[in-house]
Amino acid sequence: MTARAARLRARLADAHLYLCLDARRHLDAQARDQGWTGDFPALRRDVTAALAGGVDIVQLRDKNSPGEREHGPLEALHELRALAVMRGVCDSRGALLAVNDRADVAAASGADVLHLGQDDLPPEWARRIVGGDVVIGRSCHAAAEVDAAAADPLVDYFCTGPVWPTPTKPGRHAPGLELVRHAAGAADAAGPAGAAKPWFAIGGIDRDTVAEVLAAGAQRVVVVRAITAAEDPRAAAEALKAAVTNR
Repeated sequence: MTARAARLRARLADAHLYLCLDARRHLDAQARDQGWTGDFPALRRDVTAALAGGVDIVQLRDKNSPGEREHGPLEALHELRALAVMRGVCDSRGALLAVNDRADVAAASGADVLHLGQDDLPPEWARRIVGGDVVIGRSCHAAAEVDAAAADPLVDYFCTGPVWPTPTKPGRHAPGLELVRHAAGAADAAGPAGAAKPWFAIGGIDRDTVAEVLAAGAQRVVVVRAITAAEDPRAAAEALKAAVTNR
């Protein structure tokens, strides 16, 4: 294992709060009015606030976003520019930068993490593109998918959900807390070795629901609107981080 691979996986093991957000293109005019400048000013503003509040991993995911509806899909060149903005903020805070779906974009951007859905490029092919250092994550929506991800040596972490229905995944069935309990049970059954592979609960989690997810056995969570839609994103991140880490 290279020094970079070891560093990224150590950072992953310590991560508890994971944020997915869009490129915030629909808020750029507002951010400029507030004095933020340069490429993707709203994205820079919101990532800065989230990481200041304790977010450990931040992923760019622009699918089904207000910006996509207003401006069209975020093409690869513009995604790389957005990721460059995020890279600078992540490096200043020691946070991990994640790319959704696209192994080629992850490789080109120098991202730390590539997150794959069940219908994306299989991990063995993604690994050929991004190399051995990059952390690979996997979305899981059923018990069999959790078991497969937990056993796959090419997958470094996985997410279980959505716990509750969420507009970021329209039409997606929500397997609920039962899948969270299954993941927690699988980790417990595997003992110390199984505990080495982190996993996150995702889907509709916020300050009002996070306690239920933790009670079901999760120790890490992924959020979207709980931070991005908050009046004070930094304070929202701080509250969630405290809830997850101060159990």
